[in-house]
Amino acid sequence: MTAIYLIGLREGLEITLVVSILVAFLVKSGRQHLLRWAWAGVAAATLLAVLVAALLQAGTAYLSGPNRELVDGIASLIAVVFVTFMIFWMRRMARQLARELRGRLEDAIEVGPFAVAAMAFLAVAREGLETAILFFAAAQGADTWQPIVGISLGVATSVVLGWLLYASAIRINLTKFFTWTGALLVLVAAGIFKYGVHDLQEANILPGRTDYAFDLTGVLPPTAWYAELLRGLFNFTPQPSVLETAVWVAYGVPVLVLFLLPLVRKPAPAAVRP
Repeated sequence: MTAIYLIGLREGLEITLVVSILVAFLVKSGRQHLLRWAWAGVAAATLLAVLVAALLQAGTAYLSGPNRELVDGIASLIAVVFVTFMIFWMRRMARQLARELRGRLEDAIEVGPFAVAAMAFLAVAREGLETAILFFAAAQGADTWQPIVGISLGVATSVVLGWLLYASAIRINLTKFFTWTGALLVLVAAGIFKYGVHDLQEANILPGRTDYAFDLTGVLPPTAWYAELLRGLFNFTPQPSVLETAVWVAYGVPVLVLFLLPLVRKPAPAAVRP
């Protein structure tokens, strides 16, 4: 649930920032009559994300055995691609996100109300679909109620933070926020990658399911709270296969270094404000 909470917080705050930028621009430019169109686009994008998440969950509920493991493994690998793209894209776009959104909205206003709704839909839909896929991949193997609680708490926290930012009640250095949550998400993605490989091994697509890299079950009992925390956040298991361990390290280490490298080269830019 910890990893899913982080996904909900990170993705939810991105969505909240996008919405607050759009709303603030319409309000400050005296175009409040277009707010209902913007909210209609946001609502449609939210509904699409929920439907995709529900369809993914429902679609795999009827699968079992190797077929279920194969689908879960493929979904995990797709989620890794999404989260990797997302964190690097957000790091690059953080400084100019507000300017770009305002420019797109200004162009949409010139076309008409439907274009405003479509622009809001597209701006939120990308983040929403990413959230749905990441949620599905991270929720594999968890108890039925935990993923829902985790994503709900994460999104609720992001909405509160977004509203406080919009109301100027608090100030957050969003560049630092997205940098450090991005670093954590790299480790979460490494865990999802590892889980995907494990599923493909269970589906007999990849070899080496019983070739274990190490065995820490005596030190980290699977039922212990700290073992559950490590498994929930980083998908760390006391007895991983050699291939699982190899892909975790091969992805997690270089991607984390590449993501954090700009912090060494130059100071962090100013925070983004809606």
